[in-house]
Amino acid sequence: MELFDSIRRRRLTQQGLSSGKKRRTQADRALAVGLDRSNIVRYVMYLSFAFFAAGLAFNFAGTTGRSGESFRSGFSCMLAGGMGLALLEVLFRKVTQRNSHVFLVLCGLAFQLSAIWLSTVMVDANPSLGNPFKLLLVPYAFAPMILSVLLGSGVGLYAVATATLLGAFLMPQNSVLPYLVMSVVCGVVAVLVTLQVRKRGRLLRAGFYIGGAALLVACSFQMIRVGSLAGGGILEWQLLGIKVVTAFGTGLITGMIVSGLLPLLESSFSLTTDISWLELSDLNHKLLRRMQLEAPGTFHHSMVVASLSEAAAEKIGANPMMCRVCSYFHDIGKLQKPAYFIENQGESNPHDALTPTMSALVIIAHVKDGVDMAIKSKLNPRIVDVIREHHGDSLVYFFYRKAEEQRKLEEEKVQEGLENPEDLPVVDPKSFRYPGPSPQTRESGIISLADAVESAARSLQKPTPSKIRSLVNEIVFNRIKDGQLDNCGLTVSDLKKMRDSFTKTLQSMMHSRIDYPKREHSSGREASDEARSSRRMGNVVPVEEWEKQRRKVVGKS
Repeated sequence: MELFDSIRRRRLTQQGLSSGKKRRTQADRALAVGLDRSNIVRYVMYLSFAFFAAGLAFNFAGTTGRSGESFRSGFSCMLAGGMGLALLEVLFRKVTQRNSHVFLVLCGLAFQLSAIWLSTVMVDANPSLGNPFKLLLVPYAFAPMILSVLLGSGVGLYAVATATLLGAFLMPQNSVLPYLVMSVVCGVVAVLVTLQVRKRGRLLRAGFYIGGAALLVACSFQMIRVGSLAGGGILEWQLLGIKVVTAFGTGLITGMIVSGLLPLLESSFSLTTDISWLELSDLNHKLLRRMQLEAPGTFHHSMVVASLSEAAAEKIGANPMMCRVCSYFHDIGKLQKPAYFIENQGESNPHDALTPTMSALVIIAHVKDGVDMAIKSKLNPRIVDVIREHHGDSLVYFFYRKAEEQRKLEEEKVQEGLENPEDLPVVDPKSFRYPGPSPQTRESGIISLADAVESAARSLQKPTPSKIRSLVNEIVFNRIKDGQLDNCGLTVSDLKKMRDSFTKTLQSMMHSRIDYPKREHSSGREASDEARSSRRMGNVVPVEEWEKQRRKVVGKS
């Protein structure tokens, strides 16, 4: 298809009907999308993980001398793993809709189980280390921390429960209870301290907290005996120091590994954390710098939309950082023809020389141009989605009404016999609609409403709280009536909170100023002071005159 498309484009270029350039689009790869949504692939991954966990349990039972229990341990672990996978399928439908996310969950759990098995085998191979080191070397927080940051705290808690349950099959019977407590405590601490991570340093701090939690649990189970130090020697103190360093070191190393893996995992699985959103919010991005210089009105509009959408997202529990960053870039397509948008216009309006249909095409094109520029700049795919969706398939109403009015004038001329009926322009609503699609996520719906509200609020004369509230309500209800919010997941309760948020934010931005009285004419003393000041200013010689005099003196000398 790409070959035929290039041949067709080349022919049109030779005929002078095309520029030869092709606008970039988000071309969905059918095979990749099909594999990502396939139920068969997902069930194969479930089965592979269950066999993997059972194999670890079978091997552990065999290496510990319990050969008669190997099959029973492996089979029990497989049943427990199947139960955990069933819970994943039932409780986290949003995660299981994409096989890539399921693969991420299973890989995180598999890595943690492998680390538990490896630490157990390593300690068993060196009996001098003792059982306490077996428990202190396990990275309890690896899967909970990664999945909590990337997929949410709910998936992180699921990882705590599943890894704890399956890891118990890889522990000796006398260490099962301390392992269960330590795994749950460290995992829950990892999830709690990573609820809102906006800096990578927070992950190292989380590792420190995890190490402290492991140390407290170890002390409670007498794996670390602080009381024996009173009559102990240097060896006791050395052993205590090694155990403390091991507990904290395991937590800190886990945090460092997670911090290093996050960028790779985000790009591989099309996920974005608050850390990345914060990095993308830098206003020194080349597109935003261009917007500040070439389309300052659009830049200011984007900043206001960002404030409106971020405040609304906070109210309804959406992602405020995503809303802010996507709002920055949602109108970058206007950089292609900034003078055709009213916020960047001066005294002249280029649309006065165009027909309404042509004007509508120019306005609509900023969405396609924005997608093209975003893909070229390799922006986050979610930003590209917001650019495509922030107008939905709504109507460019101003130019549509203008076209209808022109048609009515032409119809009057036809009735008067001044024009032929065949010359009447055809006003097709499809030519005045954005390409869509309508917003598909809550954040995209928020930005769509914030964009419409901010644009309409500029037209208010002497804005008052009642005018702003009625305007916001009218825009939201019209969007609902037009079906633009059908697919974004916003509820009626969400829309009510958003209307209140928009109204409050706009009132604070568009509040009236105090009308300061004009300064009266100066009294006699003030007038004399001003006269003296003006005389002094009149005696001041400009710098240019001084320079001319200096050059004359230098020339004579």
